[in-house]
Amino acid sequence: MARVLPARKARAVGTVSSEEKLQLLEFFLGSDDPGECAQRAVEWLVARAGARAVMCAMVDTTRARLVEIASYGIRRADRFSLDLEQHDHRLVNVLGRTQPMVIPANGTSDVVLGLPRGPVLAVPLHGLTVEEDVRIGVLLIGPVTPSAVRESRWVADMLGPRLARLRAHRIALDGNRRLERDRTLLQGVIDAVSDPILLTDTDGRMLVANTNAENLFASREGESEGRQRAVALNNMMFSAALSWSVTGEAEPLRRELLLVDPTDGSDLLFELLGAVVTDPQQGTGVVSVLRDVTDLRRATEEIEENYRRLRGVEADVRAERDRLNLLIDSVADPILVTDPAGAIFLMNDPAERLFTVLEAAGPDAALRVRSNDAHFSSFVANLLFGEALRHRGDIGLVDPESGTGIPFEAIAGKVLSEHGELVGIVTILHDRTEALEKERLYDQLKRASDELEQKVRQATAELVRQNELLRRQHIQLEQASALKSQFLANMSHEFRTPLNAILGYTSMLMQGIAGELTAQQKRNLTRVDSNSKHLLSLINDILDISRIEAGKMPLYVSEFALPELIAEVTAELDPIIIRSKLKVTTEVDTEATLVQSDRQKVKQIVLNLLSNALKFTPEGSITVTTRRRPGDDTIAIAVRDTGIGVAPEDHSKIFEDFRQADNSPTREYGGAGLGLSICRRLAHMLGGRITLDSKLGAGSTFTLILPNKVAVER
Repeated sequence: MARVLPARKARAVGTVSSEEKLQLLEFFLGSDDPGECAQRAVEWLVARAGARAVMCAMVDTTRARLVEIASYGIRRADRFSLDLEQHDHRLVNVLGRTQPMVIPANGTSDVVLGLPRGPVLAVPLHGLTVEEDVRIGVLLIGPVTPSAVRESRWVADMLGPRLARLRAHRIALDGNRRLERDRTLLQGVIDAVSDPILLTDTDGRMLVANTNAENLFASREGESEGRQRAVALNNMMFSAALSWSVTGEAEPLRRELLLVDPTDGSDLLFELLGAVVTDPQQGTGVVSVLRDVTDLRRATEEIEENYRRLRGVEADVRAERDRLNLLIDSVADPILVTDPAGAIFLMNDPAERLFTVLEAAGPDAALRVRSNDAHFSSFVANLLFGEALRHRGDIGLVDPESGTGIPFEAIAGKVLSEHGELVGIVTILHDRTEALEKERLYDQLKRASDELEQKVRQATAELVRQNELLRRQHIQLEQASALKSQFLANMSHEFRTPLNAILGYTSMLMQGIAGELTAQQKRNLTRVDSNSKHLLSLINDILDISRIEAGKMPLYVSEFALPELIAEVTAELDPIIIRSKLKVTTEVDTEATLVQSDRQKVKQIVLNLLSNALKFTPEGSITVTTRRRPGDDTIAIAVRDTGIGVAPEDHSKIFEDFRQADNSPTREYGGAGLGLSICRRLAHMLGGRITLDSKLGAGSTFTLILPNKVAVER
């Protein structure tokens, strides 16, 4: 409906002042509503240009229609709306023009404005730049006067760009709202997925991740140090796994990835599925999906064990089947086995003489064989299409060679699977002249078949029992391992206190505080002191392993000089070096001096490696070298000896807990087998690793590779 302007004094239509135009422009700039701007423009034309009827219509890009947004003097019951697909309509043509157009009074003005007579001026509204849609809208003014033409063109030049800006702003706001809704929906979708999903850059930094991925790779302030270390380790392992994306390989990534559960520190095995995605604006990224296959791996190992046992059972079944075939072939009566379709796929020799045509046989023999097939198929059909499991009846067959008729009593039975499906039909043909003998043989065959089925069922039941036993044993082992780690981690004080007391009292007695000791007493106390220290060292090793497993081993990072640490280690082992009469040399790289790491743990690793070299080197020399590896900014500390060496198949074994290359009771060298295991765990905590290059009888080289600066999660 037309809007009624407030009553104002009549004024002569003439030139509009700059101040009046400036007021209209200020209103345009201050309003964010297209309809409000259009209505003010309509009222301004009525008041300043002498127009009696004005309508402003704007293009609705969503519906592809020209829709009225402001009007004055319009006598219509509803708002004007025009489909832009009506290309023959004059107003649609006006939208594509650059100059105003006068629409004559031929009915269009009456339909649009409701004017009784007179032409209408149509002024197109355009955007300010080429990039903007030129089809902004149209101004319709009546009557057509010089003042209306002049002022309407000026208003169109000002109103068109403003409406274009407001429409573009509204489209942008709608787009942002849809984008935010889509992002929220996408986040909700990936959060609903049980597998960790994340989008990272090529360096492994997370851009988008669901909740399960954040639990593995993100930490927050106030969380425990153990969880932070686990998250840092997971990020390091994940970044290393994504190194393939830097090379630009087009093939998707598919590999196994071992991570740590930040909640309890347990190992988790994932199958990493990754693909490189490229966006012109955001750059290259990697979409990764982690599928937890920890339980699957355990189940696979159990299945492999069960499969091994199943193969044994299958071998037994095959042996029984071979014995069954021998038994069938030994039967004098014809025996046939058909599939569910009625085709014969197994028969013994007597049956072949009835249902097989020999090469030297004539055409009459072929006809007789086909006749036997027809009679036999008819007999088997009674069992195939019936519900009975067995069928007994008479069947007349002929000898293909002589043509003599042989009366047979046929007994057929269905063979069903465990699920009740039909597998085949076994048919036995009995010659009536030897009925008693055939009946005995049939009973023997039936018993053999029942025994085979019974053995298969027994083997299946045994497999089920063994699977249940393995599952229970696995649960018990996991519980025992967790209790062991927790027990050892909590028993640090209880283990060390009595041993420290023994060492203290032994030292006091050896110093003569309780009185002068005899030589035998001193020797006995020396043995007590030595064995107590050895026991304390073993307990410390076990407790170190337990603290590392429980995530309670702290890191104290500081900057220290590597040459001083090497000298300190050799000084502590100097008495052992002197007794061994080995030549021990050090080669320190001048560039590998300052290291930022946990000094005590680095010293413990080097001390253990050098002690092992002294222990397993009967004669020769030992060399300790340090050098900087410029390729990856790491420090390498190598201990090379000329000792007994380690066989290649034992390289991984010696790093396991309580394991040595020689674990026999008569081994030459003692020890609990914990030193190298602790060294490997400590090296991993420091962000490094230990490598071994050795052959049996050719010496060994243990190399500790550490980052120049340990990355500490804060």
